[in-house]
Formats: sequence, structure tokens, C-alpha cells
Amino acid sequence: MSDSSPLPPVRLPAEAELARDALGTPLLSRAARLARWSGPGTRVGAGGELVEEQLPEAAEELGLTGEDAAALASEAWRVAVDTGLVEVVDEEQGTVAAGADLRMLTSGGPQDVLGVWLAALETVLADATVPDLDDLVDALEEGGGTVDLSRLDWDPEAEARFLDGVLGNLYLLTVSEDGPGPRPVPLPALAASMIVPDDMGEPTNDVLEQVSDAMMRLDDQFRLLEPAGLVEYQPVDEALMTDADGTAEEPAAPVDDIDDADVTRYGMVRLTPLGLFGVRARLLEAGAVAPAVGDLADKGADALLDGTADFPAAAAQAETEQWLARRAPLAAAQELLAAARGADPGAPLRRLRCQQALTLVGPEAEPALREVLDDPELGGLARVWLTEHGAPDVPAPSEAMVFWLTVDTVAAQLAAEGNSFELQALVEDLARRHSGFFATAWRVDHPATADVLEAMGRLHPDKKVAKEARKAAFKARSQQGG
Repeated sequence: MSDSSPLPPVRLPAEAELARDALGTPLLSRAARLARWSGPGTRVGAGGELVEEQLPEAAEELGLTGEDAAALASEAWRVAVDTGLVEVVDEEQGTVAAGADLRMLTSGGPQDVLGVWLAALETVLADATVPDLDDLVDALEEGGGTVDLSRLDWDPEAEARFLDGVLGNLYLLTVSEDGPGPRPVPLPALAASMIVPDDMGEPTNDVLEQVSDAMMRLDDQFRLLEPAGLVEYQPVDEALMTDADGTAEEPAAPVDDIDDADVTRYGMVRLTPLGLFGVRARLLEAGAVAPAVGDLADKGADALLDGTADFPAAAAQAETEQWLARRAPLAAAQELLAAARGADPGAPLRRLRCQQALTLVGPEAEPALREVLDDPELGGLARVWLTEHGAPDVPAPSEAMVFWLTVDTVAAQLAAEGNSFELQALVEDLARRHSGFFATAWRVDHPATADVLEAMGRLHPDKKVAKEARKAAFKARSQQGG
């Protein structure tokens, strides 16, 4: 699940709310209930598992009935042991006692509760990658009492990587601004994201069969993960897995032209807020860069402007709002403006984020903007802010300042969006409104002047204008001595 490129920031509820959600999950609440139920008469086997004759009593304690009651009680007990809610005090006698972590669920803080829940999640994730019990029994019989993994076609590490990849993709779909957000994701689309190559046009029959196999694995796994509070899951319609004569079969992966009502029959899944927290925690542990909105609220303005440089617009605004909420408007504006200075490659985008942050600050910030009116790097954006806020006596900018601010703005847009449609529209507008733009722009004393003019030549659809931009870029590079 590790990736060197940062993921989009996630918006998480407060830890107290997440802890309440964790305590309410069937997985953790059952484990805690069995931990409190256990006593001197409770007996466990060599692996810490509850002995078989006590499973009916444990199931009754949990209010479980039906053919799965014993299995669910056994799972709850295993979670209680794995998370430290129960401790085996005498392996030979098979006796247990309440664990130290049980007290954390009632007297600990939200972080303590979430730590126990994360430990419980690891147990159920490990269970989710184990083959079907019937397959294990068959393998045991064929192997004379030992499990031959080759007979199962089961690679534990590969299974764990696959599930990690699926959860990582689901996380990315949820936090991306152009993704479905909190809406459920069709199971076929999630399976296909793991199987179908990005550059493949029409999937082959072999690939579709692999997608179908993956769907069935995920159907089983998400049924196990839902009681942990990780996901909300609508399972695959059982009718899709039975053919006309009643024989069980795997559902074919749905084609693109089926309607939404049909898609839901193939399974729908979404990460809960608690699930987002859990997957992010695992991503961070694996070394991924997975920011959360609010991470920068207690840091300096330099960390805010650099940290939000790659954030989508809505997330950058949400992060900035939290940062501003902890500071007085005037002091915040002064700190932002000081952090926005610089001639390094990241400076234009810092100034753009600064300008965006200052739009969220009220008129109390006016003195900070007036202080930098003569600053060659900040004077232009200061005039823009003061004018937009209706401040009196705003001095007109010099032509040099206007051109410098224009180059700085385009450089920031290039860093933020690359060769986007919006940037192309900005380039066309600049060339149209200023007939002599390139004749002056190449002289602008800005580190990014040549790069900006080259980009304008690349983006402008008019060949004549594009040629002018490239010539201006050449002059600018010659002037800069490189």
C-alpha cells in the first residue's frame, strides 16, 4: 500500500466521534462483552481459543442464534484475545483474565479506543484472506493432515497484498475530488480496478473471468469486514450466482450498458468514516503519504502553504479555514504574507495559496496588506486584495508589477494544474487583451519568466501567437544567461 506520491487529503470526523463508532461496531462490542463475561471458569485451548463446549454459552451471552452463532462467538473471542481485552494467564490450565486493554474502552481516551479497534481490524483482515473453510478441509484430507498451499492455490502474502490494494483503491476513490466520494462503489468496478490494465480497451474473456473471480473473493471478504465497521456493503445478489437449473456459478462481470438498478445487484461497497480512518492508518504505517484535513492547523504558515500546494481546491480551503480559526486575522495575514516570499520553484504556488487564504480573512487584515504594497513579490496580490475588499486609496500598480504578477500567476497555475483547459483559456485571454504582451513579458525579472513563455507557446492554439511566445521565451532565457 506504500506509494511515494501523496494521496489527496481525507476529511475525518473528530476522534471522539470515531471512537464512538468503533465502540458500536459488532466486532469490538462483542469482543468487549465476552471479555467482561469471562471469568475463573472460562477455559481456552492451546492457541487461546475458547473451548468448544463453552461456545454455546458465549453465543448466548452475545444474543446470537442460528447456525453461525458459534462461529461468530469464536471470532469475537479471538478478537478479544488478539486485542488484549482478554489475557491467557495460565497456558497449561487454559485459564484467562480480563486484559489491561479492556479498561481502555471505558476509561481511556478516543485514541486508546481507536488503538484497540485498529488491533481488532488487523485480526479480521487476516481472517478475510484465509481460504474458505471447506477448501481447507479438503486440503487437509488430501494432504494427510497437513495443508498443502499449492493444492489450495493460495498465497497468503499475495492475498493480503490484493486486499490491501483493493482497500487502497477504494480509499483513493473516496478521497479524490473527481471520485464518487462517500457514495457506494460498484463491486465490478472495484474488482476491475485491480485486474484490468489501464491501457486495455475492450477486456478479453480471460480478463473478464479474472474480474468475476475477484468479485467473488471480495464479496466474501466484505461480508467479513462489515461487522468491523470498515465498510457498508450490499452483497452480490444470490440470484446472480445460480443458473436456471439451480446450479451455483460465479456471476459474469457486468457489461457497460446495464442500468444502475442492475449494477447494484453485483454488490455495492463504501468505506465508512471509521473505515477511512482505519485504511489511512494502515497506509501511513506502510509509508504512504496520506494527509488529513486538519494536520496543518497547528503548524506555521510556511507548512500550510507548502502542504496545501498539491491539495485539490476544496480540501485546501477546508485546511486553511481550520488554520485561520486558531489565529487572529491580522497576525494570520502577516504570517501568510511572510511565508509567501521567495524565488524558489515552489514560490509562485505558495503565493497563489496565500492569495486564496487571504480571501478567507476579513477586513481586520488590511494593515498587513498595506505593509507589503511596495514589496516586489507581494505588492501585486496586496493591491488585488485591497481593491476586492473596497479599501480606499489603493495605489495603482506599475506596469512592471502587473507583468511580474501575471508571470507569477501563470507559473503558479502551471505548478498546480499543468497544461489544463483553464490555463489555456487564461493564456489566450492574456494574448488577446495585451497585443504587445510578449514584447514586454520577456524582460520581466521573474525566475519563471522563460518557463511561463514557453508554456504559453505550447498552449496557445494560434500558431503565430505561439511563435511569438517561443521567441520571447528564447530572449528571456538568453537574458537570464541560460
